Amino acid sequence: MIEKIVIDYLDANVAPCYAERPQKEPSKPYLVIEKTGSTLVNYIETATIAVQSYAQSMAQAAALNKEVKDAMRGITSLPAVSSCKLNTDSNFTSTALKAYRYQAVFVLTYYEEETNG
Repeated sequence: MIEKIVIDYLDANVAPCYAERPQKEPSKPYLVIEKTGSTLVNYIETATIAVQSYAQSMAQAAALNKEVKDAMRGITSLPAVSSCKLNTDSNFTSTALKAYRYQAVFVLTYYEEETNG
């Protein structure tokens, strides 16, 4: 699953990374990823992945977003990921959640082995 690949990669290279916002707010900056779409054409899979960078200040969220963008350039070193393109990134602060965050959206082309089982 591409979400697990991205979570594991960002968790190891940037900051704690989750598939959903933790119930208890972590004391340090963290990431949340969300798959927002996908395609499959001629057995070539792509996924649109949003990475939200949460932090205690706007400046920290922006800096974490930059780290995410820098790190995602290297995700193609993984055997399953053949390309990664930044679609957009922006301030994504939530007044409802009262949380500073930025969001970067990537389009990844990848290969996912089928599992029998």
